Amino acid sequence: MKLSRRTLLKTSIAAATAGLSTSGCSSSVQNRLAQPGISQNLAIGDLLNSATDLILNAYPESTSSAGIDNGKYAQHKFALTDRSPLGQSKIKTDVQGMLSKLSAVDTSTLSSEEALNVDVIRTVFDMSSKGFDLPYGDMALLNSNWSYRNSPYAVAQNTGSFVEIPSFLDASHSIKTEGDAEAYLARMEAYASQLDGESERIRIEGEQGVILPDFLMDKTLVQLRGARSRSPDEWGIIKTLQAKSSSFGGDFSEQSKALATQKIGPAIDRQIAALEALAPKATSDAGVWAKPDGDAYYDWALQAGTTTTMSPAEVHQMGLDQLASLHGRMDPILRSIGYTKGSIGERMAALGKDPRYHFSPGDKGRSEIMSFIEDAISEIRGLMPKAFATLVPGFLEVTRIAPEVEAGAPGAYGGAGSIDGKLPGHFWINLRTTDLHTKFNLKDLTYHEAIPGHVWQGEYTFKQPLIRSLLAFNAYSEGWALYAEQIADELGVYDESPVGRLGYMQSLAFRACRLVVDTGLHAKRWTREEANAWFVTNNGSNPEEVRGEVDRYCAWPGQACGYKVGHAAINQLREKAQSALGDKFDFRQFNDALVLGGAVPMTVLGRVVDDYIARAKGV
Repeated sequence: MKLSRRTLLKTSIAAATAGLSTSGCSSSVQNRLAQPGISQNLAIGDLLNSATDLILNAYPESTSSAGIDNGKYAQHKFALTDRSPLGQSKIKTDVQGMLSKLSAVDTSTLSSEEALNVDVIRTVFDMSSKGFDLPYGDMALLNSNWSYRNSPYAVAQNTGSFVEIPSFLDASHSIKTEGDAEAYLARMEAYASQLDGESERIRIEGEQGVILPDFLMDKTLVQLRGARSRSPDEWGIIKTLQAKSSSFGGDFSEQSKALATQKIGPAIDRQIAALEALAPKATSDAGVWAKPDGDAYYDWALQAGTTTTMSPAEVHQMGLDQLASLHGRMDPILRSIGYTKGSIGERMAALGKDPRYHFSPGDKGRSEIMSFIEDAISEIRGLMPKAFATLVPGFLEVTRIAPEVEAGAPGAYGGAGSIDGKLPGHFWINLRTTDLHTKFNLKDLTYHEAIPGHVWQGEYTFKQPLIRSLLAFNAYSEGWALYAEQIADELGVYDESPVGRLGYMQSLAFRACRLVVDTGLHAKRWTREEANAWFVTNNGSNPEEVRGEVDRYCAWPGQACGYKVGHAAINQLREKAQSALGDKFDFRQFNDALVLGGAVPMTVLGRVVDDYIARAKGV
C-alpha cells in the first residue's frame, strides 16, 4: 500500500513522541497517591498531566491554538477532533474515567494552590460528564477553542465544523515549514471526516426528534450551500495554504484543491443532504423545551453557561431587575442630550438612527470601522497601567469574520493568541453590513473583545499550569469582558462623550435582556417573534443585530446568560473586598487578583477574592 508523505510524516512524529506522552500514567495515579513517601503534589502533578493529555488528545486543535503543537504534541498538528458518534463516545468514556480519579482526591491534604487547581479542573470534568450523559447535542466545555458554547444540535448556523474549522486553520495553524503544510493538508482531510461524522449525528439525533427549528434550518442550509457554491480557488482555507507555502517546493496548492474537490466538497454535499432530509419535519418552536427532555437539557445548559445553580426563573427575574436599574441610570443622560420623550428603548432606538453615529455603507464603511477599532485599541492600551499592576502584551489582530459564514455569526468575538506568544489574539468583527455597528457602541465592543477584555484576560491564563490555560468558563470570561467595559468607563474614556457612555450602558442592558430572552425562549416557551420584539422594544437595539442574537440563543441555550451573571458576581465580590479592606483596597491589585487567579467557575471565584483580601490585610 502506498502511503502519502504526510501519513509517513505523521506516523514518524507519533512514534518519536510516544515515549514522551503521559497519557498512560493516569491508571497508576491512585496507587502513587497511596504509596508512603510519594509526594502528594508529585502525584497530583501526574494526574493533572494525564487530564491535560486527555483534553489535547480529544481536541487536538487546542495544541495549535495554544502554540504547543510541537515536541510532545507534534502529532496533534495533523489531527482534528473526532466529531463522529463513535469519537464522541470515546471522549465521554475518557472524561468519566478522569472524573472518577479527580473525585477521589482529598484536597484538604494539598496546598491552597494545588487544591484550587484540582477543584477547578474537577468542576469542568463534572460538568462535561453531565453534558455527555444527555442523549443529544454537542458538548464543548473541554474544548478550549469552542468551550463557550454548547448546543443541542450537532450542526447549526453557528455550530459545526463548517463554521469553526476554516477560521481555526486560518488563525491558529502556523505554517513555517513543509511539515507544517503537510499537517495542514492532513487537517483538511480530517475536516471532511468531521463533516461526515456530524452528518451521521444529524441523522441519529433527527430520529430522536432533535431537529433544527425551521428558521435555523433555512439559515444553516443557506450558509452550507453558499460555501459549496464557491470554487476551490475562492476557499479561504486554500488561499491560506497558498499564501503560507508559496516559498516551499511541492504541490501544496494542487493537493489542497484536490482535497477540496474530492473530499471536502462531497462531504458538505452529504451534510446538506442530511439536513434537507429533516427539513420537512422542522417546526418553528424556538426553544429547547420542544425537544425530548428539553427542560433537563436547559437546566444543564444554564448551569454550564453560568457555573451557578440559578434556576431559569431566578435568571429571568435577575434580567428584569438589572434592566430596570440600568434604564434608571440611562434616563438622565438621554435627557441631557435632548432625548426626553418615550421609553428608554424608544429613545435609544432613535439615537441609533441618528446619521451622525453611522458608518458609511459598503466597503468604505468597513474600512472606517477597522480604523475606528484600531484607534480605540491604541487609546485603551495606553491606559492599562492605571488598571493593572501586572501587565501583559495584548498581542492581537483585528480580523473580519469570513463572508461565507458571517450571516449566522455573532456581531463580534475575540480571544487570546498562543501561549508562546507567536500567534496573536484576534478580535473578529462581523461586517456583513455596516449597520451592525455605530460610533457610540463600537468602542465598547472593542473593550469587550480585545483590551482589556477577552484578548487581554486570556493572556494572563498563560501564567497558569497548561491545563488551566486550556480550560475556560463562560461566565468568568464573559463576565470579565463586561467588567472590562466597566474598567474602561472607570478610566474615563467616556468623560467627554455622554453618547459613548450610553453605548456602554446599552451594552450592559443588552446583556440583561439576554437573561430575559434566553430563559423566555427555553423555559417560558416564547416564540422567536416574541423574543425579537421584546428585545428591540426594551433595549432599543438594532433589529438586524437582534435577529442574529435571538437565533444564536436558540442554537446555544444558556450561553448568553453567562455574561451578566458573571459580571454581577464580579461586582459583588469587589464590593465585598472594598468593605473588608477599606482604605487598603487597591483597584489595580484587585483586578490583578481576578486575572492572575485564572479562569474559574463562579462557585470558585469567591475563594480567589478571599485570598486577595487576606494578602491585602497581611494575614
